[in-house]
Amino acid sequence: MEATKPRLGRGLSALLKENQPDAAEGGSRHALPLNRIQQNPNQPRKSFDEDEIAHLTESIRNHGVLQPLVVRASGDHYQLIAGERRLRAAQKAGLAEVPVHIVDFNDQEVMEAALAENIQRSDLNAIEKAHGFKEYLDRYNVTQEVLAQRLGMDRTSVSNLVNLLHLPTEVQDAVRLEQISLGHAKILKGLGDPVRQVALCKEVLMKGLSVKALELMVKQQKAEPVAEVAKAEVADAPVEKTAHVQGIEDELRQKLAVKFEIRVKAKDKGQFLIGFDSNDDFERVIEALRS
Repeated sequence: MEATKPRLGRGLSALLKENQPDAAEGGSRHALPLNRIQQNPNQPRKSFDEDEIAHLTESIRNHGVLQPLVVRASGDHYQLIAGERRLRAAQKAGLAEVPVHIVDFNDQEVMEAALAENIQRSDLNAIEKAHGFKEYLDRYNVTQEVLAQRLGMDRTSVSNLVNLLHLPTEVQDAVRLEQISLGHAKILKGLGDPVRQVALCKEVLMKGLSVKALELMVKQQKAEPVAEVAKAEVADAPVEKTAHVQGIEDELRQKLAVKFEIRVKAKDKGQFLIGFDSNDDFERVIEALRS
């Protein structure tokens, strides 16, 4: 794609004007039979609100299709680029034909236009966006930075969305159904442990936890193991040996003729440490302990 192409984030209309300058004046507007328009197989939006389609159908029955669909030639037919909802509603309304803008887009531009239209109208849920972005990145072998520029977004937003696909399926479903927000998903993504991610996601759903509440819970859970370790270290810290203990230590060291140490810890706890440098030392210590 040439660097001079416009950013789709400026709006689909800007891309149409660049591709076909007379589009703004209606010069590219045509009427096409519905049976000659094929749906886009790479449409990033996978689910459609039936109530929304029903309302649009009623509007089209009363007022017609006010905004043309965008299509490109595809053999004897035309492939839809933008206007999936209008196409579905027009079919339900029983229209024979619809107004269209015919443009000359390549495959990459078609995919960009579909993403741009859905993003600008908030038609895609976060997971659909993530899949659309990932498919585009893989298909055209471009960086997230390039895709972000083409869609008029910042790279971090693209990266955050694509990273959602690393979450477990259960968590992705919760995001797709808008049961949890992107803020929740971002915190869960930072955990890295799929089991914990799913468990905390379920807790968010059951308790209706806010993003801040989830963040606080995660911080507390991270702090608890550290506190337990610190507590154990304090409990197991060696204490100063009394003269009596030192005397026993010297006596046994001489008797066994090996390295011997008594480590005394808090709460009447401790360890006997016996070292040996040869098999003879080992046998001698074992015999002494058994006697």
